[in-house]
Amino acid sequence: MSSSRYHDLVALMLGLAVLVADQLTKLWIVQYFGVEGLRPPIPILGDVLTLYYVQNTGVAFSLFEGQNVRFLLIALAFGLICYLYWHYRESATLWLRLGFALVLGGAIGNLLDRFARSFVVDFVHFQIPGVFNFAVFNVADSAITIGVIVIALCLYRIGPGAEVSERVRTTKGQGASESR
Repeated sequence: MSSSRYHDLVALMLGLAVLVADQLTKLWIVQYFGVEGLRPPIPILGDVLTLYYVQNTGVAFSLFEGQNVRFLLIALAFGLICYLYWHYRESATLWLRLGFALVLGGAIGNLLDRFARSFVVDFVHFQIPGVFNFAVFNVADSAITIGVIVIALCLYRIGPGAEVSERVRTTKGQGASESR
């Protein structure tokens, strides 16, 4: 098996692990809390980090809740990720593939919720009381966020001229070895 196919397999396994972890945690939250607001939040780190069941009808982090534009934004984001993956599929490093796997595993997890429930189950609430109150999120949202950061770092590291400089290095290397 080539190293590229091995990297694809590792990325696929990570994407599936994200999807399974996301769906299992959401199942547990729905079973435990039942109806939204029925049970009090579960403190993990006092009031800073709690498990709090929310039915999110918006997109990531409850943005555009109740607006029809959310499906357009989801489709555009998914299309962009697929385009980037396709564009870099031959030259992608393991890290870039893992970034795509995190994003796609998380996106599929949230899409499954949206189709099955008409909302996404969110349950992680981070805040610094009186100072900062972040939107309630889930495992899929976390994977998407980490994946986007990994992709951005990889693409920043590659740079816009990376493919050209790689071809130049390869050509120079061949020329040097041929002249010996």
